[in-house]
Amino acid sequence: MNTLKIKGVELGAGVPKTIVPIVAKTKADILAKAEEITHLPADLVEWRADFYEDLFNTPKLLETVKDLRGVLKEIPILFTIRTKPEGGEVAPTFADYQAANKAIAQSGYADLVDVEMFWGNTDWNANASNYSAKLVEEIHKAGCLVVGSRHNFSATPASSEIVTTLKNQKAAGADVPKAAVMPKSKDDVLAVISASVEFGKVTDRPFLTISMGPLGMMSRVACELSGSCMTFGAAGQASAPGQIQVGELKDMLTKIHNAQAGA
Repeated sequence: MNTLKIKGVELGAGVPKTIVPIVAKTKADILAKAEEITHLPADLVEWRADFYEDLFNTPKLLETVKDLRGVLKEIPILFTIRTKPEGGEVAPTFADYQAANKAIAQSGYADLVDVEMFWGNTDWNANASNYSAKLVEEIHKAGCLVVGSRHNFSATPASSEIVTTLKNQKAAGADVPKAAVMPKSKDDVLAVISASVEFGKVTDRPFLTISMGPLGMMSRVACELSGSCMTFGAAGQASAPGQIQVGELKDMLTKIHNAQAGA
């Protein structure tokens, strides 16, 4: 598998990486949370911009991401607008979604941009949306990497469908395919891990899988088994159910990695 090097972080190598989300509403609170995170063992920061009150005011959006970069310095930034159909806070038109993501990519202040790859399509066997694939191309032209994404907050698709959606994200150009689902049973959690192992056998790039909620919490620390290159940890407020505080998460990931390395 090829790895991705982003500033001082290498995805797909070593201890699985921790991402801490910022879910604040105002610029002041966003920057304050960023300052707090600089004192925590976070490898990357996700700015969940769907919580931001001025998300679709482009000058203010760019001013805020510039200042966020100033606070985080060399910590990679993942910019995410999570829409309501996939568990987020906003329901924009694709034009507004596209414009905000392109502006961030072209600014040079973010390192990765999250793209919801199946805009308006709930079929987990479907190809990526043409709109999303085009946006991936535009973000790449701006010199930014793409985390493809697909979420199901109500259920867990079959393991084969999870593999298919990851493959289709890869085919559409996502640098890091991602799938996050909600389990209703232990079998659902195992389905996510099984799908991850299967996808790991055929992919040439890092990927990210999550089984959410308390039941799926095990998947967040099972990266050595599943092959997931990253996992989300919290710094206070979580952005999704089942997130573990980042210090505790980093410690667990490191212990598991070291144990596996010595096996």
